[in-house]
Amino acid sequence: MQLVITMSRRYGTGASVVAKELSERLNIPVYDKVDVEEEIRKNAFDTEAEVIRGLASKPCIILGRCASEILKEQSNVFNIYVCADKEDRIQRIMKLESLSYDDALKRITETDSEREKYYYQHTGRTWGDVSDYHIILDTSELGIENCADILIRYFEKMQYI
Repeated sequence: MQLVITMSRRYGTGASVVAKELSERLNIPVYDKVDVEEEIRKNAFDTEAEVIRGLASKPCIILGRCASEILKEQSNVFNIYVCADKEDRIQRIMKLESLSYDDALKRITETDSEREKYYYQHTGRTWGDVSDYHIILDTSELGIENCADILIRYFEKMQYI
């Protein structure tokens, strides 16, 4: 199977770490907002959706950008939602970005709000609705370092890889 993974996430969950680990283990690229915007500039695509469909023509991991909704008709797409306890997210952002508690909380609140609005604006759907995902990973419960292992084992069992 030409596996395409979409990964939606709350800010500060460590989803990019999970995506990077999966990328290395599956030997497929990870694309995020910066990559999608670069493709638009380089190749004169009209929309992010066109870029995402193009990127998904080969195995890859796409972080955010409503990819789960854009690619919902493709049978080779596996949609993941990554969440974590707010306190864990705050501590992670404080450490990663050298922010105070209040500044990290503000950044998380603003970023999650922006993502929620973006998703609704582009899909008309609620961001984080469990019915849109094949699996939900809680990095507070599972540990960021375990999530890639869980996914790899699942993909092997289901013979996706």
